[in-house]
Amino acid sequence: MFTGIVEELGSVVALDGAALTLGCSRVLDDVTTGASIAVNGCCLTVVEHGPDWWRADVSPETFARTSLGSLRPGDPVNLERPVRLEDRLGGHLVQGHVDGVGQVVDGVPDLRVRTPEPLLRYIVEKGSITVDGVSLTVVDALDDGFTVAVIPHTAAVTTLGRRSPGDAVNLEVDVVAKYVERLLVGYGPAGSEGTGRTEAEVPDGT
Repeated sequence: MFTGIVEELGSVVALDGAALTLGCSRVLDDVTTGASIAVNGCCLTVVEHGPDWWRADVSPETFARTSLGSLRPGDPVNLERPVRLEDRLGGHLVQGHVDGVGQVVDGVPDLRVRTPEPLLRYIVEKGSITVDGVSLTVVDALDDGFTVAVIPHTAAVTTLGRRSPGDAVNLEVDVVAKYVERLLVGYGPAGSEGTGRTEAEVPDGT
């Protein structure tokens, strides 16, 4: 579990088949083999590490569902270690499980992202959204995506300040919204994704 508060801007050293090697320093302070680190919002497992680098094996499924396959040596990446129980939750609950890949329409400070249609129902005004691993607040929920306001500090210390129209970005919607939808499906008509019932119609004790 992560919070969407990027700890360090690392860089791609190499992408050789499934092996992704990243250069960094801060997130290696307490690293161990088998630990998790989020890379542009995608949770990966450390399989090998050295003084200023670490390596992960990226599965075909991860390449298919994220933008990691487009990385090239020298590209910057957002890095975050998992949250600890004693840490402050500065962003929001982020799993590091990318839901889809969006496309930048307008860059910072008023970042606009075109979003895959199946994710649109989870995006609401003032709700949380993760873009390339960065926890952000939705300004406007649009018919084809959303906008967020990116402050200068965030633009400077993450990849978002380097994103241009047409760039692909990893998106993770608020997991709470997905759980709520799943719980309510049982109260709707057969085959419905909505509730279809009023509060008064929900059985007692549920």
